Amino acid sequence: MNNLETLKQGYANFAAGNIEAVVAIWQPDIIWAECTGFPFVTGDGIFVGAQAIVDGVFAHIPEYYDEFNIEITDFIDGGDKIVMVGYYKGTYKPTGRKFKANAMHAWTFKNGKASRFFQAADSAEILK
Repeated sequence: MNNLETLKQGYANFAAGNIEAVVAIWQPDIIWAECTGFPFVTGDGIFVGAQAIVDGVFAHIPEYYDEFNIEITDFIDGGDKIVMVGYYKGTYKPTGRKFKANAMHAWTFKNGKASRFFQAADSAEILK
């Protein structure tokens, strides 16, 4: 599989709730840059390594959101650098409000596995 196919499979695994398979496409020392506007992110939003990401990001999703999903509208394939463009959708539990917020993920691949992740998302749309 090329990097784009690997990434698409990673998103499919995330949607299915198969986090073990998601983590399997990452380098062990992946650097994850989460938007600091989300309620569970403290500090600079940088997480290093799969366990830090699972504990610091993924574990909080069901605490704050119901029916959270990613609607992908496009991939921009640059080989070792791939951008996902789309939306986050779901319900923000503290307000009970449904949301559809712009989201962009920039991925860097090294030796066939993701080594960096950068997120840009409209957290204000989710939290209002």
